[in-house]
Amino acid sequence: MFLHSIRWRLQLWHGLILLLVLAGFGFTAHRLQHLNELRRVDQELDHRVNVLLGEIRQGPPDRRPPGEGGRPLTMDEGRPPGGPRRGPEGGGPPRRQAFRLAQEHTDLFAGTDSNAFYYVIWRRDGDEMSRSSNAPPSIAQPKRGESGQPQRTIRSHGEFREAFHFTPPGECVVVGRSLQPEFARLHQLALRLSGLGAIVLGLGLAGGWWLASRAIRPIDDISAAASRIATGDLSHRISTGEADNELGQLASVLNSTFSRLEAAFAQQARFTADASHELRTPLSVILSQSQMALARERPAAEYRETLEACQRAAQRMRRLMESLLELARLDAGQEAMKKLPFDLARLTGEVVDLLRPLAEARKVTLRSNLATAEGLGDSERLAQVITNLVSNAIYHHRPGGEVNITTRRDEAGVTLIVADNGPGISPDHLPHIFDRFYRADTARTTSHGHTGLGLAISKAIVEAHAGTIEVESSPGAGARFTVRLPAGAGADSSHKSETPPGGPGANSRQADDGAK
Repeated sequence: MFLHSIRWRLQLWHGLILLLVLAGFGFTAHRLQHLNELRRVDQELDHRVNVLLGEIRQGPPDRRPPGEGGRPLTMDEGRPPGGPRRGPEGGGPPRRQAFRLAQEHTDLFAGTDSNAFYYVIWRRDGDEMSRSSNAPPSIAQPKRGESGQPQRTIRSHGEFREAFHFTPPGECVVVGRSLQPEFARLHQLALRLSGLGAIVLGLGLAGGWWLASRAIRPIDDISAAASRIATGDLSHRISTGEADNELGQLASVLNSTFSRLEAAFAQQARFTADASHELRTPLSVILSQSQMALARERPAAEYRETLEACQRAAQRMRRLMESLLELARLDAGQEAMKKLPFDLARLTGEVVDLLRPLAEARKVTLRSNLATAEGLGDSERLAQVITNLVSNAIYHHRPGGEVNITTRRDEAGVTLIVADNGPGISPDHLPHIFDRFYRADTARTTSHGHTGLGLAISKAIVEAHAGTIEVESSPGAGARFTVRLPAGAGADSSHKSETPPGGPGANSRQADDGAK
C-alpha cells in the first residue's frame, strides 16, 4: 500500500498542512474583505441617516425660510394617501405634515445599481411619513428600545443592510441598501482566492514531491548498496553527495562500517587460508611418513625415525590448535583475566632470565632497565606477552645485536618497552604486524615451529587488560614494541608481586614470533 511509503507519507502530511494554511489564509482574507465592505456600507448608511434626521429637524418644507431648499407643500401634498381633502379654512382634524427630501440630497437616494440606497420614515403613531420609490415593500417598522433614548442600530435581513434611528419625538428613520454588489465582489474574490490557492497548492505539492524524493534518494542508495553487499560485493559504497546532512552522515557511517566488514571478511578469508596452510604442512608430513613406512618392511630404526617425525608434526598441530582456541576464547571474552597485584619489573626479569640462554645461542645481547612497575592483572598471561615479544626480538635479530627491555610506571599506568637494533620492519608490513598468521619474512614460515599467532595473541591479552600495544620501526633501524597497561585500583608498593605457577617458563611453550 502506498501509505507504507515514507515518500507518500511526507507528501500527504505536507499537502495537508499546506491545504490547511491556504484555507485559513483564504478564509481570513475573505472574511476581512467582507467586514471591510460592511463597514463601508455602514458608514454610508450612517451618513444618510444623519441627512434625513437633519431634514426632519428643520421641519416641513412649507415652514422653511426661502433659500433653504424645498418649497411650500400644497394641500393635496399635505393630506395622507386616500384621506379627505382639507381646505385652507382648517376645518376638520389637523392634517399631517408630509416629508419631502431637499433637492440637494436627492442624489443620495438615486436608486441606481451602484447607489441603491432607500429610506422609510415612520411617525410616532406608526403611520408612514415618507418612503423612497426604491424601498422594498416588505420593510417593517423596527421596535423602539426600552430606554426611550435616541438610538442608532444596524441590522441585516436577507440581502439588505439597514440602519435605523429613533428621534426624541418618536419618529423612526430607516435607511437601507441591497448588498448584491458587495456579494458579487466577494464571490469574485472567493473565486480568485480559490484559483490562486489551487495554483499554490499544486506548486507546493510538486515542490514537496521533489524535496521528498531528493531526501529519500540516499535511503534508496543505502538500500541498493546493502543489497549489493548482501550478494557478496563488499567493495561497493554509498554515494555521499551531501555529507553535511543527517542522511549523508548516516551514509558515511555505513560506508565506514562496510569498510570494516570488508576488512574483517578479508582477514577471515586470509586467516582461513593461512590456518589451512599451517595445518596442511604437518598433515602432509604425517601422511608422507606413514605411507613411506607402510610401503615396505623397514628396520626398527627407520620406523622410529618415522614415528618421531609424525610426533613432531602432531605437536606442531597441537600448538596451532591451542593458539587458535586461545584466540577464539579471547575474542569471545570467555578467557577471564585475573585481577591480582603484580610487579611488571620482576615478571620481566624472570622472562629475561628464562630466555637468556636462547639469546646467547643466537649471539644476541639482552639488556634490562627494569624499574618497579606495580599493577593489577593476570601475571601468567602478561608473562606470555613478555615472552612473545622478547623471543620474537631474539629470533629475528642478527648475530651481535642487542635487545633492550625497559619497564617503568607513571600516572597513566605501567609500561613495557622491548626494542632492538635489528633489520627493522618495512612500512608495508607494519599495519599487518598483529594480524593472525601474518609474516613479513616468508622464509621463516616453518622455522622454529612458529605459527604466526604470537603477536595476535599478545594483542588480545593486552586489550583484555584494557591496555594497548604498539610498534614503531623502519628498515635498518630496528623495532620498538610498547605495551601500556593501566595501573589498576589499589595497586601500590605495599602489594607483593605474584609469580605465576611454575614461573614464566610455564608459558614458554606459547612464545611465538607473530609477524616481523
